Amino acid sequence: MNKDIIEGNWTQLKGTIQEKWGELTDDQLDQIEGNRKKLVGQIQESYGVAQDEAEKQVSEWERTKAA
Repeated sequence: MNKDIIEGNWTQLKGTIQEKWGELTDDQLDQIEGNRKKLVGQIQESYGVAQDEAEKQVSEWERTKAA
């Protein structure tokens, strides 16, 4: 899944993102606006993980959504 797909389908993807990262609020997801870097940063902040761990989680999520 690439950046354009995430941004273009953000409204539809928000539900699957909340299933995966339930601590992210609707307001946070609205602020992310499909920006992958913002998503990674918000996961870092909300879950207290390092950037590389947040990147890994997002990459794994992307692979499952692209399949």
